[in-house]
Amino acid sequence: MAEPAPRQLILTLYGLYARDEHSWLSVGSVVRLLGDLGVDAAGVRSSISRLKRRGVLTALRLDQVAGYALSESALELLQEGDRRIFTRPRASEAHGFVQVVFSVPEAERDKRHTLRRALAGMGFGTVSAGVWVAPAWRHEEATHALQRLGLDRYVDLFHVRHDGFAPLRERVAQWWDLDAIDREYADLVRRYADAHRRWKDSGSAVRTAFEIYVPMLTEWRRLPYLDPGLPASLLPDGWHGRRAADLFADLDALLRTPAREHALATIHG
Repeated sequence: MAEPAPRQLILTLYGLYARDEHSWLSVGSVVRLLGDLGVDAAGVRSSISRLKRRGVLTALRLDQVAGYALSESALELLQEGDRRIFTRPRASEAHGFVQVVFSVPEAERDKRHTLRRALAGMGFGTVSAGVWVAPAWRHEEATHALQRLGLDRYVDLFHVRHDGFAPLRERVAQWWDLDAIDREYADLVRRYADAHRRWKDSGSAVRTAFEIYVPMLTEWRRLPYLDPGLPASLLPDGWHGRRAADLFADLDALLRTPAREHALATIHG
């Protein structure tokens, strides 16, 4: 797992702290907060410009102060992300799967690529080129996302169960790269196993909490989009996902409030 990119850290800042500030942060406060995380001002400004070009941020002056606000679409995605990041539903085999079957005309191949990216981003696994599956509890999320992206006209959704012939545990290992996901979880555990001690031993509790919490949350928020949320009975032996989720929950409870204290002092300072 690589160090978070500046644009990813900026999105985390906006998700954590901008929504209570009219979805807006000043350029200066973003530069100062990212500076606390080791990102130079030029890197921050360049990343903000890219996010503006992508329609994530919009330039807005408040009280003659230059800054950027979240776009409506970015705000909606962050709200959806909250459910992914801070809740950890796990299916049972009895729930079955939601199956997506799609067909996109060759003349609209760009839609095919968009559809595949969207399904992968929701944790769907590939059964075959036009058949993808996920645990059934993802049905509502998939329906909403496909409609929002205007892709629902290419798709049929089914609620299905696996009846054979190979063992389901064997099949899910083909539909998802579970070993790769497990390595991501193991890496996060390795990187943050001593975070509690680092925070406790620091001389500046609120700043250290911020320095640990924001990068950790930035790294964590990728993982619920990779992990399909399969039943525990179908996961590889020694699966690191549960340990990573427990570590995240503990550090979230420990560091969220002091990290916020540091961030708001910088934003309003």
